[in-house]
Amino acid sequence: MSHSILVPHLADAMVRVTEKAAIAAEGLVGRGDEKAADAAAVDAMRQAFNAVAFQGRVVIGEGERDEAPMLYIGEEVGTGQGPEIDIALDPLEGTTLTAKAMANALAVLAIAPRGGLLYAPDTYMDKIAIGPGYAPGLIDLDATPAENIRALAGAAGREVSEMTACVLDRPRHADIIDSLRGAGARIHLISDGDVAGVINTTNPLTGIDMYVGRGGAPEGVLAAAALKCVGGQMQGRLHFRNDAERGRAARAGIEDLNRKYDLNELASGETVFCATGVTTGGLVSGVVRRAGEVETDTLVMSSADQTVRRIRSVFRTG
Repeated sequence: MSHSILVPHLADAMVRVTEKAAIAAEGLVGRGDEKAADAAAVDAMRQAFNAVAFQGRVVIGEGERDEAPMLYIGEEVGTGQGPEIDIALDPLEGTTLTAKAMANALAVLAIAPRGGLLYAPDTYMDKIAIGPGYAPGLIDLDATPAENIRALAGAAGREVSEMTACVLDRPRHADIIDSLRGAGARIHLISDGDVAGVINTTNPLTGIDMYVGRGGAPEGVLAAAALKCVGGQMQGRLHFRNDAERGRAARAGIEDLNRKYDLNELASGETVFCATGVTTGGLVSGVVRRAGEVETDTLVMSSADQTVRRIRSVFRTG
C-alpha cells in the first residue's frame, strides 16, 4: 500500500471490519437460520465501519433502502471524516452455507476511491472469469462455454480433458454444463459462493481454471475487485428478469442494459479486497473459538502493488 492513493490505514481497518462480521456470523453456524446469521454479520459490519475515519458510501450492498434494513445501496458509513470511498460488500457471502455449517462462507468487502466500482443494481449478472497469465481477450461472454474452455486449454498448453470449470449448481446452468462436458472438460459444482468461485481461478492449488455462469451482480463486482488485485480476466453482463429490475438499473444510472463489462469497467479504480472466513473453505479458514479467545483468517488483496496477504488474528474474549 506504500504507493496507494487509498489511505494506508484503510486496508488494515477493512480487515477489522470483515473480522468482526465473520465472528458475529460464526455464532449462527449450523443453526438453520439464514436471516439471523445475515443480520448478525450486517450489524457487526456496520458498527465496525462507523468506527473508521472515512466517508464511506455503499455502492454494492443488500438491496435498495426501501427493501432492506441492511447495509443498503447508497448508505453512508464511517465517521464522515477522511477520504471518500466506495464500498462493495457482502457481510455474509453464503447465508445458506452458514445455516447448514457448510464450507466457504465468508464476510467480504472491497473498497475503491469514489467512482471506482460499478454501481451495479441488485440483479443477476452473467459472468466468465479466468486467472492471470493469459493474453487479453482470450475469453468472451458471447462465445459458448465449450469455445471458451477450448481456447483456455490451448493457451495453457493442456488438453481440454485436463481443464476444470467452476459452475454454480443451479437448473439455469444446465446448458452451460452440457456445453462444457460436451467439450470434455471437468466441472466443479458449488452450491453457493460465486465470489470464492471466481477468486479460485487465480490459485493453481484449487484446480479451477475458469468460472462461468449467472449469479448476483453485486457478487460480480466484488469478485472483479478481487481479481483486479491479482490479475486475470473477467466479463459480465447484467441480466434482468422483469421491469422492476430494469427500473433498478435505471436508478443506478445504467443506460445500456445489454452492455458487456470487462474487468476494468467493473472495478475501474484502485481496489483493496478483504475476505474473512466464517466457515473453512478453499480461500481461508473459518472462525475458531477456544477457551478465552477467537481466531480469524483473512485474505487481503491490493491492486496498488498486486499483493496478497493472509492475516491471522487472535482476539481475547475473557
